[in-house]
Amino acid sequence: MGILYLVPTPVGNLEDITYRALRILKEADLILAEDTRTTGILLKHFEIKNAMLSYHKFNEHQAVCSVVSRLNAGETVAVVSDAGTPGISDPGFLVAREAVKAGVEVVCLPGATAFVPALVASGLPCDRFCFEGFLPVKKGRATRLAALSSESRTLVFYESPHRLVKTLTQFVETFGPERQVAVCREISKVHEESVRGTLEEVLAHFIETEPRGEFVIVLAGCEEKESKKKNTNE
Repeated sequence: MGILYLVPTPVGNLEDITYRALRILKEADLILAEDTRTTGILLKHFEIKNAMLSYHKFNEHQAVCSVVSRLNAGETVAVVSDAGTPGISDPGFLVAREAVKAGVEVVCLPGATAFVPALVASGLPCDRFCFEGFLPVKKGRATRLAALSSESRTLVFYESPHRLVKTLTQFVETFGPERQVAVCREISKVHEESVRGTLEEVLAHFIETEPRGEFVIVLAGCEEKESKKKNTNE
């Protein structure tokens, strides 16, 4: 029986990769890559030559059976996304689930993610938090936000630059203009930046300054008195 490794790759600075991750990428019989071109650049930088297979959200259902068969035959497979830890808003969950069902050993290496540095550096409570990833683009978006309006834990979202202003505007409408937020962009990259303040202040900043890069939004949870008020009104 083989082993399925979920291997985090840098979200920015290539120095963030671990020695163990490099060893697994060298030794694996196969690397499942979200985009073989992106992973190819990483492998070339670290002088790793290995077989790759494209594995992304459009083909993962078709590819997973053959991958599990190879694992059952004793091969070692390493899964990587374009950046960060596979399965966190990226492909990886499905193959991990099916490998577990098949009795294959699944190992996730510790390593790079975008949301953990953003959360810890936000200045907001990080002892309890709720990771929401990307919100639905259209259907179910309003319902999801309404359900989160009384959440007391710190909330963490991913967002793209072209939707950031729209999302912050909706957050002001749903959570109120005074809710504290930290918007972090380009984690572990040259232009890494965190903008902190109230939702109203941070929205004004990004209306004035065009959003660029990939974003993590860390939003303060609902205070207890605010939550009681909302429940009473409901």
